[in-house]
Amino acid sequence: MIKIKAIILRNELVDDHAPWIKACDEFKESIEYSVVDLTADRWLEEIQQQEFDILLAKPGGLTAPFKQLYDERIYILGKVMGYSIFPSLDEIFIYENKRFLSFWLQANRIPHPQTHVFYDQQEAIRHVENTAFPIVAKTNIGASGSGVRILPSKKQAIAYLDRAFSGRGAAKRTGPNLVKGGWLKRGFHYILHPGDIKKKLNVYKASKSDLQIGFVILQEFIPHEFEWRVVRIGDSFFAHKKLKLNDKASGSLLKRYENPPLALLDFVKAITDRHSFYSQAVDIFESSKGYLVNEMQCIFGQSDPYQMQVDGQPGRYLWKENGWNSEPGAFNSNESYDLRVEYIIDLLNEKKS
Repeated sequence: MIKIKAIILRNELVDDHAPWIKACDEFKESIEYSVVDLTADRWLEEIQQQEFDILLAKPGGLTAPFKQLYDERIYILGKVMGYSIFPSLDEIFIYENKRFLSFWLQANRIPHPQTHVFYDQQEAIRHVENTAFPIVAKTNIGASGSGVRILPSKKQAIAYLDRAFSGRGAAKRTGPNLVKGGWLKRGFHYILHPGDIKKKLNVYKASKSDLQIGFVILQEFIPHEFEWRVVRIGDSFFAHKKLKLNDKASGSLLKRYENPPLALLDFVKAITDRHSFYSQAVDIFESSKGYLVNEMQCIFGQSDPYQMQVDGQPGRYLWKENGWNSEPGAFNSNESYDLRVEYIIDLLNEKKS
């Protein structure tokens, strides 16, 4: 059997691509890989010097400059040079770019909370003076709810706008996520791995320096007690509830595993089928308007060893000719990267045959 050849495209963080490596090692009989730093000067020469079947992307989502750099180089590789990339170009472009995602959702007529992006302070003030509160303010980059603020009044909204347009920048949480708990476990981790403390501090420093100045993203507030997270990897679907803590479900790490409504899976399947998205987490509100997409991420965190329970057991859903079928099993090992690589191997082998 001829092995698939892959290049892993690392980002600015030294070991952020480690799950790709671990997954390829898990399937070493079927895939071989090299690693190229997409942020380095000779990134293109290094890629062109190799023979490969696919590029495995790990876009950064920490700071705007490196997000822009990664996207520009992915565009060259995928659009200009025609290389196969996983996740797909559009999945990467809307990842950790809430501003672009809002335009993309609107252009594709995908239901979502009404979202406004303002580059003019006076225009933003006029909007605030004629809107219902609370409203949600988001920074363009910010995982786990770090850039999300609930603004309960006009006064606080005006203060937020003053900060964003004055040069001080829109507020984003940096440092440890104090609401997610797990302090004892995390403390033992850093005792056993002291080198990780420096890495984490560097992440916090970079995030703190990444000020969003000159524009704001304001979103309609959707009352909710939870968000659905629906994950699609290849043809596997998973869903669970992200529970709210302190007005936000993002970043709480509180979950409830229960069988999702099949209409929810239909909703996500339709979106991902249409756009050929096969590595995607979609966060969804249930509202009086129906399902509303809040976030879409091709790379996402995973704090539990599974993404779904069906009738109390870890599993997944697959679409077959007769509809949705559940299948028990552990499909989300290695933060679901094993499943990504398994899907890629099957896909490329099918194309070769």
